[in-house]
Amino acid sequence: METTNGALNRKLRMGLVGGGSGAFIGRVHATAAVLDNRAEIVAGALSSNPEKAKASAPSYAIPDDRAYGSYQEMIETEASLPEDKRIDFVSIATPNHTHFDVAKTAIENGFNVVCDKPMTFDLAQAEELVKLVEASDVVFALTHNYTGNPLVRQAREMILAGELGEIQAIRSSYIQGWLRTRLETSGQKQSAWRTDPSKSGAAGAFGDIGTHAYNLARYMTGLIPEEVSCHLKVFEEGRQLDDYGHAVIRFENGGLGTVTASQISHGRENDLFIEIDGTKGALQWRQEEPNAMIFRQNGKPHQIYTRDPNAPHATEMHKAACRIPAGHPEGYLEAFANVYRFAFDAMAKRATGEEFEKRETIYPNVYDGVDGMNFIQQCVASSSEGGAWLPLKHPAARR
Repeated sequence: METTNGALNRKLRMGLVGGGSGAFIGRVHATAAVLDNRAEIVAGALSSNPEKAKASAPSYAIPDDRAYGSYQEMIETEASLPEDKRIDFVSIATPNHTHFDVAKTAIENGFNVVCDKPMTFDLAQAEELVKLVEASDVVFALTHNYTGNPLVRQAREMILAGELGEIQAIRSSYIQGWLRTRLETSGQKQSAWRTDPSKSGAAGAFGDIGTHAYNLARYMTGLIPEEVSCHLKVFEEGRQLDDYGHAVIRFENGGLGTVTASQISHGRENDLFIEIDGTKGALQWRQEEPNAMIFRQNGKPHQIYTRDPNAPHATEMHKAACRIPAGHPEGYLEAFANVYRFAFDAMAKRATGEEFEKRETIYPNVYDGVDGMNFIQQCVASSSEGGAWLPLKHPAARR
């Protein structure tokens, strides 16, 4: 008999931090979390403004008595509730500078965490968060959502199985154009905090979307980085953080990678694009066309792998990430939901006393968050030194 969340046999209860009126990513988290009917939103602290937080609650169907004025109030109150009533996990959908404090408070009160990226404000906070997670028994997932695409997972399995041979070159880029002008001066909420170093952190475009391009390369290939040389640039006069950047990465195996991020390229929307060259073959995948992946080998016709859970070529990870038959496009929200979906497996095991994997997970976790924050820190430092080669390997980095 099919149950919800296996032996747990109930929905997981979600407390959302962020996502109030005018927010973007909070609604995405809310949609992704409930897509597979394995969770329900029962509580929220939806804004740093208590009045706005409570006023936003009806749009998520959060009852008045669980619409909190702050994340501290939510976590403290929920922790005092009986086990069969309190939330199981906290989803963090707020600006970067708040992630650490919310996650720390949740972990210390025994709640699982799903955190938006980049994981923290700086590397020191990320390293502290690893210690907190390791000292606890909580599940910690990081929403590098593009890793949830079936063909991204297909590529990872193919590469780790050696089908592309030795990986020698990676070109990963994320190109946008929405910050071509000083949109942040118009009062637009998303641009305002993303270009503010007190809220975004040390990097702008490279912290916001460059981390996605870097994470995608790391996830698909499993290559461990060795060194980085980076050039960041502010092209829009008066802006405080980079709106364009380019990094070159040397990997442990001798391979080279490039990461390019732009938010000032006219007409570009969310063009996350990656090419991977191996000694036996090459792959190409584009986020704006996520249901197709091109595989090339010299002297042979190009092959197009499509998202198809029933195709002979589909790997187990590919199949597990699909919900509908081929030809019906799956994209951003479904991939986002796959981070939640597989984190829910671990949360359900934890709730029923079963063992679960914490480091080598299919979904991005706290260790990937540290890797991403180290990437940001070293890229900013390299750029400030004129593109100097700096170490990029962090002890927490995983394949």
